[in-house]
Amino acid sequence: MKSYAISDKTNLDFNNLEASIKRIASKASMILYRDKNNPNYKENSKLFLQTAKKYPFEKILLHSDYDLAFRLKADGVHLTSTQIDDIPLAKEKGLFVIVSTHTLNEASKAQRLGADMITLSPIYDSPNKGKPIGLDTLKDITSTLNIPVIALGGILTEEQIQECKNAGANWFASIRYFV
Repeated sequence: MKSYAISDKTNLDFNNLEASIKRIASKASMILYRDKNNPNYKENSKLFLQTAKKYPFEKILLHSDYDLAFRLKADGVHLTSTQIDDIPLAKEKGLFVIVSTHTLNEASKAQRLGADMITLSPIYDSPNKGKPIGLDTLKDITSTLNIPVIALGGILTEEQIQECKNAGANWFASIRYFV
């Protein structure tokens, strides 16, 4: 199963960016730069993209800012669940679009609006993410959609990755798996 690394300050160190991205690249097919509260996000995004492009990621994405992703020539953008209605705007810019979803309703709407993939979360217990939706919900949603579903939330072990694959997920995403 393919893997999608979501960065945060636990797995991405800008003081040693090359080594951080190299370590992540050894385990991940795609990577997202996400740093919600960083006042230097725009500047760091440029440096992140320059460094990540040295590695064989299928896609390199920025978080939520599709205008910035377009300007900096990222492969795509990962939109939040509150940005579902912005999918057409991001697609108009030629970006690959992943959207965070938590319910069948959100996932279906994201698919209708043209998302390339969705994350569905939290599958397992994950800090500050609420009650897990579990593998049964993952299976129900993957069987309903025609776009790839990325299982997200509390995925730390090979056993959990296999469980998500068995439930129909095409990919898994994690922060802590890539530490």
